[in-house]
Amino acid sequence: VQLQASGGGLVQPGGSLRLSCATSGFRLDYYTIGWFRQAPGKEREGVSSIGRGDGSKYYADSVKGRFTISRDNAKKTVYLQMTNLEPEDTAIYYCAAAWWTSANGSPLNPSVYNYWGQGTQVTVSS
Repeated sequence: VQLQASGGGLVQPGGSLRLSCATSGFRLDYYTIGWFRQAPGKEREGVSSIGRGDGSKYYADSVKGRFTISRDNAKKTVYLQMTNLEPEDTAIYYCAAAWWTSANGSPLNPSVYNYWGQGTQVTVSS
């Protein structure tokens, strides 16, 4: 199981970025995929997830209405479209995969995830 995040960069406040999580070694629609971020000195936090099967989507309150998660099973890639970015969104962003069910609790909990990709830096600054 491998995941690789890309698409980060430097963007001005109010700008947009699209992150990609390329996956391999497993069937994408069998797993829940989550996006997480970690800012300097802070704990890793869940940003968004998309479920296996019906593709249920979850978002952290801080990004609702600004971020959109999507999945392309044919390309084995999960995307995170980020709009109206704020300086507080600055962090390293990671994608991860989990065999998640509701019994595991919140799909935005990093401890639920078994497989992680390397991060991509997002910096929001003028």
